[in-house]
Amino acid sequence: MRSTVPDTLPPKIKRALTKLGADIAVARKRRSLTTSMMAERLGVAKSTYLKIEKGDPSVSMGAYAMAFFALGFDDALDEILDAKRDDQGLLLDAARLPKRVRPKRTPQPL
Repeated sequence: MRSTVPDTLPPKIKRALTKLGADIAVARKRRSLTTSMMAERLGVAKSTYLKIEKGDPSVSMGAYAMAFFALGFDDALDEILDAKRDDQGLLLDAARLPKRVRPKRTPQPL
């Protein structure tokens, strides 16, 4: 059965993946690498690499990560989502803090 993920992606995400694939293609060309060379470096079939350059969402995240690595963008994944820069998450955490804090009562010895 075919995955429905590509069918349900919001247009904004589809555009972002297409741009990512195009950016990977530009980086490959700047380094004078062929698609066959990239596929070999990534350890994937040439057809899979071509899907990466098209921004196909059915390609595994690992294949995209290997493309970043092969092109010299080793730290790119570290910068995509950093919990310390998650402003919305930090606001939600702050909203969940209790209004008052009381010490726990310990039973008195007899």
